Amino acid sequence: MKYTSTRQSTVETDSAAAVIDGLSADGGLFVPKEFPVLHYADFLELDYAARCDRILKTFFDDFDTDGVCADAYAAFDGDPAPIVKLDENMFVLELWHGRTHAFKDMALSVLPRLIVRAKASKGKTDKTLILVATSGDTGKAALEGFRDVDGTACCVFYPTDGVSRVQKLAMQTQKGDNVCAVGITGNFDDAQSAVKAAFIDNGLNAALGENNISVSSANSINIGRLVPQIAYYFSAYCDLINAGEIKPGERIDFVVPTGNFGNILAGYYALRMGLPINKLVCASNRNNVLTDFIDSGTYDINREFYKTDSPSMDILISSNLERLIFEISGRDSELTKSRMEELKTDGRYSVTPSEIDGVKEIFAGDFADDEDIAEAIADVEDEYGYLIDTHTAAAFAVAMRREFVRPTVVVSTANPYKFAPAVMNALGERATGDADADMLRRLEEITAIEAPESLIDVFSSEIRFDDVISPSEIIPYIKKRYAKQQ
Repeated sequence: MKYTSTRQSTVETDSAAAVIDGLSADGGLFVPKEFPVLHYADFLELDYAARCDRILKTFFDDFDTDGVCADAYAAFDGDPAPIVKLDENMFVLELWHGRTHAFKDMALSVLPRLIVRAKASKGKTDKTLILVATSGDTGKAALEGFRDVDGTACCVFYPTDGVSRVQKLAMQTQKGDNVCAVGITGNFDDAQSAVKAAFIDNGLNAALGENNISVSSANSINIGRLVPQIAYYFSAYCDLINAGEIKPGERIDFVVPTGNFGNILAGYYALRMGLPINKLVCASNRNNVLTDFIDSGTYDINREFYKTDSPSMDILISSNLERLIFEISGRDSELTKSRMEELKTDGRYSVTPSEIDGVKEIFAGDFADDEDIAEAIADVEDEYGYLIDTHTAAAFAVAMRREFVRPTVVVSTANPYKFAPAVMNALGERATGDADADMLRRLEEITAIEAPESLIDVFSSEIRFDDVISPSEIIPYIKKRYAKQQ
């Protein structure tokens, strides 16, 4: 398996280098030179770790991945990705049974192990500095995943006023000698743009290199983060067959709450690999730039940015969309590069009518505002006694408008206790102020659904990281913290 860049077709590298580097030197994202074809029937008798292992071996065939998935998912609470049936043709894929109670654990439990194995295969002994921009859940999952992993350090940047209190405290109280979390005064897009700039900043990389440090990413721009997410689409399909809910070969829909486009892009990769998917439904919140793109073919970030009750989706620049743009352009790297440059300079770009028609054959897009999300939380709890978080609720709100005409899997991305105030208000229980331990206990009483103790513990844990900087200070901050003069 070889990889190329979305912005330079002459790039060719192996999987170990793609995982280690995270981002191509030209600023593009690594993509496989061709998609492998797998058959779901070969996954039916396997458990989740073995299914994921097979996906990894397919994409990362030049270094040893044996045992990576078994190790990664050993700390999960039971099945890493169980399917729950709510109604006829209505299913939920729960992806929040990892250590940080969000779907980011599905890949960020795997990625540190992949980086260690990839570096060993190359004989690399330098320290890998993982730089992360987060809208909430990625940060905690990355900090936990890379915590005290030999040969690595992890630094996370998050919008200080753009995450839930539980998310913020989870990052600020993170344990581990090789990690840190830093608040920024901007939003996620500001953090992501600054972190991507850091990757290709010659001065920073030279200074880090003098200290035997190289940079990589834990965001889904890293192919090592994206590939493990393909597994849960194959796994969900197999579980539905094994449960007698669908016939082999039957096409199904997935409704995916989407911010940075990595979660749903993994579904697109699964489809390209042969999984029988009918539609991938992109569910956004009020920051509905992706909905408008799928409708019109124009991606335009020149709009108001909203802080919502689903903060992990408060994103206007969806980095992984670049990989889809590359595919629909006929893998035209020059065109993809020019469009990304246009986005950077003008805040918008457009694709051709034929290209967006191709997108619509696979994707549908819709969005839900905070009112829609609250209504979905209440409706699902009232109808099925099932509690969902605000991001999953955006997907439910969108799914219910479409009706469940065929087997439909709503992808559930976070434990509802991570967003307790919004969930409580949706259930008609007045929640004032930020989340605290008493609020989580109260939600537990109301719903009879147990709150994870690790989420309650964040309120009494020592705050270790309380720095807040502007986005323009990110590169100087990294240099000062990690590129110290020897």
